[in-house]
Amino acid sequence: MNLKMRRLSRKKALSLVKELDAFPKVSESYVETSASGGTVSLIAFSAMALLAVLEFFVYRDTWMKYEYEVDKDFSSKLKINIDITVAMKCQHVGADILDLAETMITSNGLHYEPAIFELTPQQRLWQRTLILIQSRLREEHALQEVLYKTLLKGGPTALPPREDSSMEPLTACRIHGHVYVNKVAGNLHITVGKPIHHPQGHAHIAAFVSHETYNFSHRIDHLSFGEEIPGIINPLDGTEKITYNNNQMFQYFITVVPTRLNTYKISADTHQFSVTERERVINHAAGSHGVSGIFVKYDTSSLMVTVSEQHMPFWQFLVRLCGIIGGIFSTTGMLHGLVGFCFDVICCRLKVGVYRSREDVQLHNQMNNLNNHQTPLLADNVPQE
Repeated sequence: MNLKMRRLSRKKALSLVKELDAFPKVSESYVETSASGGTVSLIAFSAMALLAVLEFFVYRDTWMKYEYEVDKDFSSKLKINIDITVAMKCQHVGADILDLAETMITSNGLHYEPAIFELTPQQRLWQRTLILIQSRLREEHALQEVLYKTLLKGGPTALPPREDSSMEPLTACRIHGHVYVNKVAGNLHITVGKPIHHPQGHAHIAAFVSHETYNFSHRIDHLSFGEEIPGIINPLDGTEKITYNNNQMFQYFITVVPTRLNTYKISADTHQFSVTERERVINHAAGSHGVSGIFVKYDTSSLMVTVSEQHMPFWQFLVRLCGIIGGIFSTTGMLHGLVGFCFDVICCRLKVGVYRSREDVQLHNQMNNLNNHQTPLLADNVPQE
């Protein structure tokens, strides 16, 4: 008795599950195929395959996410990386940094190296390429994300060395190295004479340098803040300024933004910066006062930017893929049904196809029967000449 009750309960459960079936099966005897339906199916399958491949490429791609927060780290030091060539001899120029608190920053990390100001053809080609990239970066800001993600594949962005040992005189001075400064506004300046330290401030010994030797034509091969990252191009890299006036002042006003970079290739704490350039001739008689030289005035921002590389999750890719397949399947089905309905309405109005009247159909059948029952002339009945 218990066994019979169990079988009855199982049958009831199975019947209940069958009633809840949302995907009823249609017998093949009730299914009619057509050429139009097959054509629509081929188009739908092709569109599904194309969009699925495109969606896969979107899934493989990444994008950069920018987040902003207050920079709470004021006690750490800021690293300045410098590589500037000035068209004056090393014994005639000096570089130092003075911050907002009138603190003289030691320039022990900077090295003075006699050099040739003119570039070789290979170096000039490198500079032109760098300037072209800089101009494109100013026009298309999205290219910066490409640099973040690829980092130029680790390619060097520094000025390549001279390929030959030239016999030209070393009339220029290459000032390169790095200096650690406080995270406050400061002024990096390169001017005539070596800097000296004294309690009242700072000064440059320029009394023994002839005014005719002043030439502050310069080239900034590299200037960055924070950790150096290979492949990152900074706004002033490749900048070259030529002057024919001995009393020329060049000024660069820089705003430094702390940046935390997290990509699939690298994680680093670096700094971005924007720059405004200005240059003028020192003429005390005309009211243009100042000191000839190169002045880089920088200030740090209180906001920190976190740049992280994002990737689409796999579950989201599956959801989008199912949406594409289901959407195309449903849309093509509705369009096929709508086109078939409109075609049936037009045929019904014009009474063509299956919607012809019975009289026309009977007449057409009779004509076909007559044509089929006509006997051709036999060869025996043909009169002979």
